[in-house]
Amino acid sequence: MNCATIEDVKKVVEDQNVSFIQFWFTDVLGVLKSFAITPSELEEGMSEGMGFDGSSIEGFARIEESDMIAKPDPETFQLVPWRRGERPVARMFCDILNPDGTPYEGDPRYVLKKLLKKIAAKGYTFYVGPELEYFYFKDDKSTELLDIGGYFDSRPMDQGSNLRRETIFALQDMGVQVEYSHHEVAPSQHEIDLRYKDALQMADNTMTYRLVVKEIARQQGVYATFMPKPIFGQNGSGMHVHQSLFEGAKNAFYDANAQYHLSEVAKYYIAGLLRHAPEITSVCNQWVNSYKRLVPGYEAPVYVSWARRNRSAMIRVPMYKPGKETATRIEFRSPDPSCNPYLAFAVMLGAGLEGIEKQYELPDPVEEDIFEMNPAERKAHGITDLPGNLYAAILATEESTLVREVLGDHMFNKFIENKRIEWDKYRTHVSQFEMDKYLAKL
Repeated sequence: MNCATIEDVKKVVEDQNVSFIQFWFTDVLGVLKSFAITPSELEEGMSEGMGFDGSSIEGFARIEESDMIAKPDPETFQLVPWRRGERPVARMFCDILNPDGTPYEGDPRYVLKKLLKKIAAKGYTFYVGPELEYFYFKDDKSTELLDIGGYFDSRPMDQGSNLRRETIFALQDMGVQVEYSHHEVAPSQHEIDLRYKDALQMADNTMTYRLVVKEIARQQGVYATFMPKPIFGQNGSGMHVHQSLFEGAKNAFYDANAQYHLSEVAKYYIAGLLRHAPEITSVCNQWVNSYKRLVPGYEAPVYVSWARRNRSAMIRVPMYKPGKETATRIEFRSPDPSCNPYLAFAVMLGAGLEGIEKQYELPDPVEEDIFEMNPAERKAHGITDLPGNLYAAILATEESTLVREVLGDHMFNKFIENKRIEWDKYRTHVSQFEMDKYLAKL
């Protein structure tokens, strides 16, 4: 559905006899919010936006400053494919505005758009291609598995292939390009990879992807979750983010004559991500549960390092098509799929840009298995750790000038405030582990 203007949207709504148009946006944590309008309100809704109470949205305005406006982006108009057999329903992503029409600083989409505008002035386009892993369970009350398949298993081990197929069809109906899908390492764990796009479109696509995966699962009577670590003793779910900077049609990360075909821009960018990784971790891994995944032994990268083929490193330079300009990219492997994609893409880009602007020196790649190294060996290689829990990650972010600049004061303070509340609730909770371990002996 290719709409560029208000008139394009109005024509499709009329021609398709659309019943409702959903306005989508996210709160500070990346939780999807929406409300629906009827076609009779579309003209006003698109030209002026629709007002709502921002004080009820996590990370938005205080109650005395609660009036917000959601103004839809016509280029994001799509019909919702899981409402077949009824009058169609459509959706559009919105930008959140203040009553005077200025961008609202608490809007995650605005945070990313602001940074993308900055790099566009330098001649860059930021492309990302995330790989989001997730689990299928029988319901949302337990972790009862659908299958015991493993990496790239096919039927009968893979019982999620039909679910993935229907999900891909729905994504394609909504204009989201899919590269491929497969069963992942853990039982009942799956992955659908999206074709790379510019960062704003990909953040919108990521929000769409997460909802479509869940909705198709619900229709089939099962539950899909992007929880980073739902099963003890099994691999968690990551969101490896492939990324590159282009100058027009030219890949700024590519140099045909350089070692590994990496340009100086690419090396500076990697060095920026390496240096700032600890302080952006709370944004890319924003939940208490995220740090149950970021532990040694389950393929999740916990050490700040880079490599070409080594998948134990935090940043990898994929070697699938060496020497091909458009395929040259870096893969940031520590984020998980439950983060706010607008903020996560923004802080990744911000860290990389800092490396470019300040010309950070890139350390040597580490091609040995880092998980097999002892602490002294890691120290000798200059390898440090990512934060080990949400509290440590919050402390690193609080001290970050970079994250504050990328997010802006409002978003930065709201995010930190929310994460501190979550940590306080977690640290005062008495878990079943503590009851089982201590109650009978202390």
